Amino acid sequence: MSAVIDLTKTESYANPVAAEPAAKPAVALAPKLPTSRSRVPLIAAAAALVALAAGGYYARFVAPFESTDDAFVEADVTPIAPQVAGSVLRVAVSDNQAVEAGAVLFEIDPSDYQAKLDQARAELAAARGKSAQAAAQLSVDRAKVAQERASVTAADAEATRAQADYQRYLTVGIEGVSASQIDLAATQARASAAEVTAARDRQLAMEAQTTLDEADIQSARAEVLGAEALVHQAELNLSYTRVVAPVAGFVTHRGVQPGDYAQAGQPQLALVPKQLWIIANFKETQLTHMRPGQPAEISVDAYPQLKLRGHVDSIQSGAGARFSLFPPENASGNYVKVVQRVPVKIVLDEIPEALALGPGMSVIPEVRIR
Repeated sequence: MSAVIDLTKTESYANPVAAEPAAKPAVALAPKLPTSRSRVPLIAAAAALVALAAGGYYARFVAPFESTDDAFVEADVTPIAPQVAGSVLRVAVSDNQAVEAGAVLFEIDPSDYQAKLDQARAELAAARGKSAQAAAQLSVDRAKVAQERASVTAADAEATRAQADYQRYLTVGIEGVSASQIDLAATQARASAAEVTAARDRQLAMEAQTTLDEADIQSARAEVLGAEALVHQAELNLSYTRVVAPVAGFVTHRGVQPGDYAQAGQPQLALVPKQLWIIANFKETQLTHMRPGQPAEISVDAYPQLKLRGHVDSIQSGAGARFSLFPPENASGNYVKVVQRVPVKIVLDEIPEALALGPGMSVIPEVRIR
């Protein structure tokens, strides 16, 4: 009898390892990703954080300030022109030189003005001599008036005596004196009376002469005052030949050279003072909270690292366009509204002397309005 062989068992016996069930491979578990619903709170929180940071930055660094790049350095540039004409004798300064107030800038040939001064002084001396002569003449004529008054007194006394003698002769009559003596006494009385009248006329004439002398004295004094004024003017003209700096500053735009003929009133150079300020043309919508006295920080284009401190001094009453050469005419049918610029004056608290900072240079002011 043939035996039946179980192949499954044979295989198990033949390869016992294969008979064991195979082990499952190890699989790494991936992290569970959040769903779209779980991302919404995170995105909202991040957006809120960014908005809060942006709002805080705006509230602290943007909203409290107003700034503009339409701003420039300004100063009272003084054109220097001589007050008298003449040939330039010497130029004492060079371009961009710093000068103090009263320093000589250039000189004009003083020869002509010195001669005019000498002539004016001579005329003054003549006028003073004439005044002294008039005063002396008045003293002489006043003495003559006193003399004529004495003559009137003597003539009046003589006339009184002659009239008394004539009356006595008339009283005595021809029994005591001769008719010729009576006639002689009458003649002497009339002559004495006439002498009194003549003496009084001479007195009146001398008094009138003293009045004329007083008028001559007034005229002579007026001539003296006029001559003194001419001397003073000549002295001023002579002093004007030395052109000096009215204020401390820097010499700019020098165009005068020795030997040039300078006309009176014609600028020969300009003087930029050390006192500077800023004119910032803000938009009218930026002026809502801007007030004089508010602090400002100024950045200079030429010196990016430089920060200047200042404060708002004043705000112009009117837009800059209104004061231009041709102000805009808005009463037309094609009107377009344009935001206007208003000049604001910012005064610098401190000006560095080591930097070349002058009128026309561009700056960016930032005014703290809150």
